[in-house]
Amino acid sequence: MLFPSEEFLWVFLPVVLILYYGVFRRSTLLKNIFLLIASLYFYAWGEPEYVFLMLIVILINYFAGLTMDIFDDSPLLCRIVLALGIILDLAVLAYYKYSNFTVLQLNRFLHTDIPVPEIALPIGISFFTFQAISYVVDVYRKKANAETNPLYVGLYISFFPQLIAGPIVRYSTIAEQIRERKESFELFGRGVERFLRGLVKKVIIANNMAIVADAAFELIGADRYMGSVSMAWLGAISYTLQIFFDFSAYSDMAIGLGKMFGFEFNENFNYPYVAASVTGFWRRWHISLSSWFRDYVYIPMGGNRVRKGRLVFNLFIVWLLTGIWHGANWTFMVWGLFYFVILLIEKFTGLSKNEKWWGHIYTLVAVCLAWVIFRADNLGDAITYIKGMFFVGADCAADLSTWAYIKQNLVYYIIAVLGSLPILPKLEEKYRDSKVWNIGYALILILASAVTVTYIVNKAYSPFIYFNF
Repeated sequence: MLFPSEEFLWVFLPVVLILYYGVFRRSTLLKNIFLLIASLYFYAWGEPEYVFLMLIVILINYFAGLTMDIFDDSPLLCRIVLALGIILDLAVLAYYKYSNFTVLQLNRFLHTDIPVPEIALPIGISFFTFQAISYVVDVYRKKANAETNPLYVGLYISFFPQLIAGPIVRYSTIAEQIRERKESFELFGRGVERFLRGLVKKVIIANNMAIVADAAFELIGADRYMGSVSMAWLGAISYTLQIFFDFSAYSDMAIGLGKMFGFEFNENFNYPYVAASVTGFWRRWHISLSSWFRDYVYIPMGGNRVRKGRLVFNLFIVWLLTGIWHGANWTFMVWGLFYFVILLIEKFTGLSKNEKWWGHIYTLVAVCLAWVIFRADNLGDAITYIKGMFFVGADCAADLSTWAYIKQNLVYYIIAVLGSLPILPKLEEKYRDSKVWNIGYALILILASAVTVTYIVNKAYSPFIYFNF
């Protein structure tokens, strides 16, 4: 069940809100039990068999945390339990996400004929396994108390707002909110506003950018790009905008839904396309993921307080794992290593601190090329597409179809470009006390939401970009 769907908007969410505030509002315990049941039902909507997998993950990490708390005076035993908990979490992730890919590669390189297992990928598995790992690690590090009540761990791992596409929430930041929280009309209103903003971004902007991006990437031929250079660039730019508005939209909706139930989640995006370096881009893009790898992989390996050779190795491992986390395909690994190389150059040349005007252009071009690798079905297609962007193998420099797509979607491109800039938060800060601004913004949001609803009702094209997560 996805957020921009009729099932979620007209049935699931209204029913959950009515029961949450109408029946269970007097008891935090009852509210938590209800939210856990609702979250498991939400996850079971499309693939009920995987609810049992999630329950297994919840129990593994609950007992791991409890065991470390009971045997707190035995550091060795705690380390063993921590290692077992992490290994089991990663084993679940590896089995469901990488088994097919691994067998295919073994058959390809070793010329074997091992049967490829038909294992469906449980949606959101990358997110809830990483949250599970953060729970046991934080308990081990004593940044969070081990929970004696499995309900708390269960709700933390399965809570439906951030289950599908993040953000990755740390237990240490949400534990107290699970135990006790105070909902209010103000917080609920801010949650509705944030959710609607994300819904508009996903349905109106991201989905229309996806139409152009898909059309451009479908022109990849066996050994050449069967479109123009201009179409290749338009497709790459469209996908660059699509993935930002798609992913940040889901984060907005998750944060908004959290507020509706009294939870405060950390921000996950901070206008990454205004960065003047790729390092700056990654400080603003998918913040919960980059900080997760920093705190649970990079720093434990020594971070940057090591010799240069070890620093290079640490960065290599982090970005290789970042690529692997995104999906079982060589494109994702190369995408991660592409960033490893660029970030390494920036770190050793001082470009990571760049704030010059040309830094913005270089960053956007680098990120755009990286998204081509990310979007392509395989490395051969990625190379063919990028060559086409630079006049190698493309049919021509420009064609009428490029201009037709631009003309047809010009309004969406203008909105997307403006929405990629931090214009709205600056206006909100400047005019927050202005009734004219508040009323005008509310009316625009209501109108945009109404248009969004018509798209959803009419079953408009709505790809879910994070099928690998």
